[in-house]
Order: sequence, then C-alpha cells, then structure tokens
Amino acid sequence: MVWAPDAPTRAGGPATLSQLQTLRLLDTGPRGLTEAQAEARLLERGENTIPAQRPVSWPRRLARSLRDPFTMTLLALGLVSAAITSWGTAGVIVLLVAASCLLRSNGEFRADRSTAALRRLVATTATVRRRSRDGGEPREREIPVDQLVPGDVIKLGPGDLVPADVRLLRAAGLTVHQAALTGESAPVPKRARDLPEGDDHLCWQGSSVASGSALAVVTATGGGTRFAGAHHAPARGRSAFDQSVNGISWILVRLMLVIPPVALVAGAVLRGKGLEALPFAVAVAVGLTPEMLPVVVTTALARGAALLAHRGVIVKRLPALHDVGAIDVLCMDKTGTLTRDRPVLSASVGPGGAPDPEVLRWAAVNSFWTLHLTDPPIPDPLDEAILECAPDLGGTEGLEATPFDPAQRLSRAVVRDGGANVVVVKGAVEAVLGRCAMSPGDRLRAGEVARALAEAGARVLAVAVADQYADQHADQYAEHSAGHSPGDPVAEGGLRLTGFLTLVDEPSPDAAAALALLARRGIALKVLTGDHPATAARTCRELGLDVGAVIEAADLTPAAAERATVIARCTPDDKARVVRVLREAGHTVGFLGDGVNDSPAMRAADVGICPRAAVDVTRETADVVLAGKDLSAIDHAIVAGRRSTGNIVTYLRIALSSNLGNVIAMLAAGLALPFLPMLPVQVLLQNVCFDVAQLAFAFDRAAPAVLRGPFGLRPRGILGFIAGFGALNAGVDLATFTVLTQVVGVVDERSFHTGWFIENLLTQAVIMLLLRPVAPVSPPLWLAAGSLAAIALLLPLSPLAAPVGLTALPVTSCLWLALVAVLYGGVLAVLNRRRQL
Repeated sequence: MVWAPDAPTRAGGPATLSQLQTLRLLDTGPRGLTEAQAEARLLERGENTIPAQRPVSWPRRLARSLRDPFTMTLLALGLVSAAITSWGTAGVIVLLVAASCLLRSNGEFRADRSTAALRRLVATTATVRRRSRDGGEPREREIPVDQLVPGDVIKLGPGDLVPADVRLLRAAGLTVHQAALTGESAPVPKRARDLPEGDDHLCWQGSSVASGSALAVVTATGGGTRFAGAHHAPARGRSAFDQSVNGISWILVRLMLVIPPVALVAGAVLRGKGLEALPFAVAVAVGLTPEMLPVVVTTALARGAALLAHRGVIVKRLPALHDVGAIDVLCMDKTGTLTRDRPVLSASVGPGGAPDPEVLRWAAVNSFWTLHLTDPPIPDPLDEAILECAPDLGGTEGLEATPFDPAQRLSRAVVRDGGANVVVVKGAVEAVLGRCAMSPGDRLRAGEVARALAEAGARVLAVAVADQYADQHADQYAEHSAGHSPGDPVAEGGLRLTGFLTLVDEPSPDAAAALALLARRGIALKVLTGDHPATAARTCRELGLDVGAVIEAADLTPAAAERATVIARCTPDDKARVVRVLREAGHTVGFLGDGVNDSPAMRAADVGICPRAAVDVTRETADVVLAGKDLSAIDHAIVAGRRSTGNIVTYLRIALSSNLGNVIAMLAAGLALPFLPMLPVQVLLQNVCFDVAQLAFAFDRAAPAVLRGPFGLRPRGILGFIAGFGALNAGVDLATFTVLTQVVGVVDERSFHTGWFIENLLTQAVIMLLLRPVAPVSPPLWLAAGSLAAIALLLPLSPLAAPVGLTALPVTSCLWLALVAVLYGGVLAVLNRRRQL
C-alpha cells in the first residue's frame, strides 16, 4: 500500500482502526520509517509546526508600536499643530514619532530574532525510531519535533510533550495531562488497545505525559493535528513590569493633555495671548513626553538578554528579565536542583531495623524486571541506585511488571524464583504496609522503624513479597496489567514485609556556594519538595542553608509560608499553591525546577526558571532557561535583570524630572515675559537632542546598591523622585531666567532664546552625569553628555542658528550660564549622594 498525504485524515482513520490497520494506512510498521521515507514525507507534508505561529511582519510591528500611549498622544499633538498650520512643529513631531517607532520596531525585531535563535538551541525533541534503509535495523535517536512526519514511531516518557497526534502501540502505566484540549484537570489514563474503545488509545499534540511510558505511531502533524484545529492559546497577561510602565505612561499622558489648555487660558487671561500661543503650548506638552521610553526599555532588556546568552542563559520573554531582577523569594525543588539527580543507597534493614541484605536483593529484583519489562524511556533514578549496589539476583525470570504508579505509590513485578511465582512490591512505606498481612502490633512497630529512618533524613522505601503465587494468577497479571485481578495479593493485602531500604541525596557540589551568593543578594530561599520533612531539612543543612521552620504542605498558611524555609510533602498543586500565597503577600516569586511536577508552580510564579536539560513540558513553561544545573547561572540572570531595570529607572527619573522642570519653568516664564520664552521649534529641537542622548542609559553601568537587593520598577517611588528633582530643576531654570534678564541684561527675544537653549542643554548634560546612581560613568554616557554640551555651545555659532532662531552670545554671557550649570551640578552631587546613603 502506498502512503497518501491525506491518509491520516480519511474517514475510518486511526481513531477507529486496529493497530495493524493503522500502520498499513500510514505505510509504516513498528520498526519505523526509513530516513528516505521520512525525508520525502517531510517535503510533502511540511514541518510539524502550527501554521499560526509565524514571525510578526514589519508593517504589523510598526503598527503595534503606534499603540504606545506616548506615541498616540504625540500624533494627536501633531494633528493639532497641522490644523493651525504650524508646519515646523508638526514636522518635528512626525520625525519624533517615526524615529521612536523605527527604533522600537528594530529593537523588537532583533530581540525576537535572537530569542528565536536561542529557543532553537532548546527546541523540543522527540525520540524517534528510524531505519537507514529497507530491511535495516531500527535505531532510536533524538530529533527536533518539527521534523516528525506521519508514520514515525516515537517513544514517550514522563514529562514529555506529545509532539503530534499519535496512536498508541504499547503503553505501560501511561497517564496524560490534556486539560488544554479537553478541560480534564486530572491526568487521563491511556491504553494501547488493539481494537479501539473510545479514544483512550489516542494522544494529541499539546498534551503532556504525567507518568508511564509508551510506544506510538504519529498519525497527524502540523496543521492537521487536533491542537492546530481547535486550540487557541490565551494571550499571556501583562507582567508587573508592563503594568508599571503603563501606569507611569498614563499619568504623564494626562499631564500632557492638561498642560496646553492651562497654558492657553493663563496666557489669554494674564498676557492677552490667544491662539497664537497654541504652537508653544503644544511644544511644551511634547517637551514633557519621554518619547524614547519604549526604545530605551526594549534596548536595555534586549542588551541584558544578549549578554546572558553569551553565558548560556536564554531569556524567552524580555519583560521576564525585569521580573528576575525583582525576585525577593526563590522557590525551588530539592531533587536535581540542590542535589545530584541520582540518589545513593545507604542501608538495607529488616522490619525490626537490623541490617538485612535480603531486602536489597528483592528490591533489586523488582527494579531489574520493572526496567526491563516496561522499558521506560527515562529509567527511575531510585531503581538505578538500587541496581548499582545489588547483589546477585539469582535465577529469577520476569513474567510481568508495572512501573511506579503515582496514585498507588508503588511498583511491582511478578517473577519466577525457584519454580514458584513471586510478587515483589516496592514503594512508599504507607502504601506497602497497608497491603501487608500483619498484626496491628507488628504494623505499628514497622511503622516506627520506618519513621525513625526517615527522621534521620533518609528516603525510605518499603519492600514486600507474596510467596508461592499460583500460575493462574500470573496469567491474570498478564491479562490485567493496567489494574488488579481477582486474587491479587497486592489488592487484597496479602503481602509479607521483608524490610526497608534507605537512600540519601548527595548534595550538588556547587549548590552551597550558589545558595550563599543568592542569600547575599537579598533573596529568601524556599525548598518545596515531595520528600519527608527530615530528608529535605538534612539536605539543606548540609548545604549551609538556614533551615528555620520546616512545615508540611497540609499545614500551609500564609504566615507559615512566610516563615518556613522547607515545605515538604508537596504535590504539584501544593507547590503552585505556595507560590500563589507568597505572591498574594506582595512578594515577587521565582520558581526553579526541572521536572514535570514543577510546571504548575512555574506557571503560577512571576518567573519560571529551568535548566536546559529539564523535561520538555517544563522547558516550554519556563521564562528563563539556564545552560545547566549550575545555580550560579541564576545569579548571572538576577544581576543582568537588576542592571537592566536600574538603567530603565535611571532613564525615567532623569528624563521625566528634567522634562517636568523645563515645562514648569517655561510656563512660568511665558507668563512673565512679553514674548515666548522659547520658540516651538527650539523646544522640539531641544527635545530631540535630549532623546538621542538619553539612549545612552541603556548601556550604563549599574551602581552596587542596585545589585545588592531585589530591584524593580516602583511607580510611586519614581513619581516621588520626579516631583522633588523636577521642582529643583524648575528652580534652576528660573534662576537662569533671572541671570539672563537681571545680571547679563539680555532684553531682545533672540538672545534670550539662545541663552535659555544653551542653559537647558548644559544642565541636561550635568543631570545625566550626576542625577544617577553613584557608580563609574560608562563611556557611552560620557559621550552623550559631552555631545549635548558641544551642541549647546557650538550650535548658536553655526550656520544652522538662524533658521531655528538662535544667535551668538557674548563670551561673558556664556561664562555666566556655565557658572549656573556648575553650581547646579554641585547641588545635585550633594543631594544625590545624601539620598543614596
């Protein structure tokens, strides 16, 4: 039968056909496709990607940048200027809008392109079974999911994203999260039925494996999947950073809308000026606008993300970089984060607590046959640790096995040992003891032994067997591998406890130093784990972490969450609940994890962080992906986030306080002078110079104070700073007004405009250098400030002076203006240093 491109979607497709019929329809087999077949189908069907996920085009990107509140207000002011035939003002406003939109669009394009390239480094992969040629042996290898084609045979394991629509060929203990498609919140069991009953033999793209393993054949990819046809992911909500920026933006927009009417009314009442003052009022409103805010924000965050990329840290969402810098509570899982991925066996004891190697032998029998008969894509680390220390297993023969079931909290194997069939069970102490045939007193004593082992900080597994298991029951196991059969000793409590194994997690060698560094950064650390409280506490103490309070998830309250360092016995939902409680208390919370059980908490956190080796579903959920499990990489991300946010805050403080001071001074001078204190074209030219120079803040150095503790965008603090230093800046401008009119004796309009233009640019240069966190000034900032000073002094002497209404001033006038700028700089230096002490 020849495969046809539309075969998977025909009536009577994989949903209703047997396994053999499905394989024939797809022209494939359990051994998979050949490389040539896969390549041909890829060319015909296209990549396994959702068609809707395309890069944003340049026109759409430009149109999106126009939605910024500042940009919309500027356009409105430009229309007003054009309506009153103030073409110069309208032209400069159009130039400002065009420059802002182009710079912002280009910055977003470069950031998106870098992010896309970085995300390809961690692109989701699938384990596919293919052959080099017809008749060749199949070989399993990892390929990007976009290279999958219908007919591919793939393997699935815990934490894997289902990469396409598939039909199960074999499954062991498989459960799947498919809430995004069907709304079912709990994992859904799946079975590899040969003759379909319902849809439990199908898995769809967009779901994820919660437990178990499977072998499946791909039935649909790309636009042909159920996910592509029915699922529309909700837009991500605005981050705290976006909300803060927009809050500040709309406050300033309201001021801009109020200033022109106020200026016009005041001019008409006090000076008899009418609509002839409208261009000046519009120019003053434009002067209050930080037009480069979107550009500076995008540039600062993109630069921080690019620097992190050189260290192998990938920021998938630019605003997340600000949120990383603002983290004051970092929650993390223990296993694989603070400890090595593989536990170490520490003891094998009998029910009474005495050493007993026989317990280890039966546990190893369970582990060996569970791994070999179920063939999971990802072996259980506990099984591997047990087998590393296992003695000779004897002549056991595996008959049937069921991998660890999270609901029952145990695994089991049926083996033939010395002519008898034996059931061997291994799992959580409570789950195994509850299935053992023993007296209440023996059960109590065994529980006390297990409790003492756990309180010593070890992970405890119970091991039990059912001897002389009849042959017919073994057949029932083979027929009912997904559930319990009649006469099942596991279900009927017919097991005999052999003893306990203890395992300990070996701490990660670099974790202690990284945790100490994070604590010095002012970040509170919380360990959320499913382990016993004593086990988690023991690991934390070994790493030098101040354990403080240790609670269990069942006892969680807001006060306890604040107080505790270790929260034990957490389910995935408990971890998410802890994160939500901390966020509701006002904290900025990050969550570091690498397992599928960490995904709910990562989605609930302000920032989700995972290593590159994390399972697929967790990696897709994360905002920040680390190169490895080195916790020091988190510190690099935090430093980059605080530095980027610090530069943005510095820009906002300086740009807005300077603009506000200039606006207040110009309005006051406009009421006192018989002429406009500055022509509209001069106001706008001055604003263009400010905007271009202030782009240097995106490349500034960060002050040590910014890096010491959590640092975020706090609108209330910024607005308070703007009000205080804006008033100071207005006072300096009015002092300049006094010097020009009373000391220098400037009386003509052109000379006054020139003097105030020079003074505004000089004081802006001084502000850029001194009204910032105390830190070494970066070369780009020196260059920007020097350029402003050069323009202030040289523009009135150039041929461009006359067209913009400027003229050359006497040297004495320039010296007086320079003296005002120097005195202002001294006052700023003193006040700024006192503010930061």
